[in-house]
Amino acid sequence: MAGKGYIETDRQCRNIVSDVRSGVFKNVYVLMGEEPYYPEMVCSAILENCLQDWEKDFNETVCYGADVDADTVITAARRFPMMAERQLVVVKEAQAMRSLEELAVYCQKPLDSTVLVIYLRGSSLDKRKSLYKTVLKTGIIVESNPLRDYEMPRWIADYYKDRGLSIDPEAAMLLSEFAGTDLSRIAVETDKMLRNLPEGTTVVTASDIERNVGISREFSVFELTRELSFRDAPKALRTARFIGNAPRFAMPMAVSALFTHFYRILRYGALLQKGPNPPSDVKARILGVNPYFFREYDTAVQNYPLRKCMAVVSLLDDFDYKGKGGETGEATPGDLLVELVSKILNI
Repeated sequence: MAGKGYIETDRQCRNIVSDVRSGVFKNVYVLMGEEPYYPEMVCSAILENCLQDWEKDFNETVCYGADVDADTVITAARRFPMMAERQLVVVKEAQAMRSLEELAVYCQKPLDSTVLVIYLRGSSLDKRKSLYKTVLKTGIIVESNPLRDYEMPRWIADYYKDRGLSIDPEAAMLLSEFAGTDLSRIAVETDKMLRNLPEGTTVVTASDIERNVGISREFSVFELTRELSFRDAPKALRTARFIGNAPRFAMPMAVSALFTHFYRILRYGALLQKGPNPPSDVKARILGVNPYFFREYDTAVQNYPLRKCMAVVSLLDDFDYKGKGGETGEATPGDLLVELVSKILNI
């Protein structure tokens, strides 16, 4: 994650949510970043807790950036609340607002009785400019950047832990493959799944994900990487054919997952050259996976020593180009995946 790591962002947002539920508010919040999950969490918590229902008619203003300018927002923010302790002004899609930077004038001395939320969905303030620097001093800035693929299983495990559940490593990997780095999608699918699990469930398994989320462990990119790790050619080619014929198959996504996998093997191989039997915490940091998967990578690094692994990474670069429309001839995306897997197995 660029900037703050997701663990710090998660902690910050949970603290904010705890504060607003206790009635503690800052005068200005800027919620921004490419990943909308955390900004949406904070914005929703403020909307739910800032005012009583009967106070909202006169003291809550929710507008959209494309419909307002800075003067309109400042005028609203400088009003005093009516028969309430505070008023709330929320600007959603603020990245589309005309003269957004001019809000810095208000944010230098915000009204104590106003809570102003500036929510930039999928976008961020320019950190070199006045509005960002001002709010950094007088309010709170939440910056939510996308997680990397390898961070997702840990995020999922933490998310389930917060809900009083544990999730098997295979299940976390499977859910990660299904949702990519879309945190909101994981939250939605988890809510749906939990409604269908038996009461009292404390551990979510890969079978639970298969039954309730609609993804097959047997025919998944996660399973394909495992089969390649063990150089199980018949199963790997069968899985590649099945995945490649799926209606929503996208070659770039498959190549990305394979690149992540082989880059881990490459890093692990480089680590082992410094000395055998590295400590588990070092292996976990280098591989970015649960210790449950160490056995697989111990095998993979034998099957793909550094020179072979570098050849696979180079091959993946070629197929990334092809998968994005470059010089494929008559080959379908499914054909490309089978060809790629076959070439990996023959390196």
